[in-house]
Amino acid sequence: QVELVESGGRLVQAGDSLRLSCAASGRTFTRYTMGWFRQAPGKEREFVAAISWSGSNPSYADSVNGRFTISEANAKNTVYLQMNSLKPEDTAVYYCAADQRGSIFYRVSDYAFWGQGTQVTVSS
Repeated sequence: QVELVESGGRLVQAGDSLRLSCAASGRTFTRYTMGWFRQAPGKEREFVAAISWSGSNPSYADSVNGRFTISEANAKNTVYLQMNSLKPEDTAVYYCAADQRGSIFYRVSDYAFWGQGTQVTVSS
């Protein structure tokens, strides 16, 4: 059983930076793809970023490209999402996701495992 636990979300001001963490346990994640998604109130869950567990092929949504960075720390079984220059429209619950097929995926339905989410609120 794969368990994903997000942390790091909080209330920040526009322009601030924040780093989210996703601690993974339960499997050997060598060939997994790890993703970050977010869901704002009244909206569908959307892709933010993804990376293969080897650290290659990071991919970003256009809305966060250049501001957010996804990375992994294999020894800690942890994936990070560094978020800079935050905007009020980044306000959402952020979810960590994992899939064992190894490719970069962009759809919610492509990921088999999910965390419970962490709230990020950006005030203007």
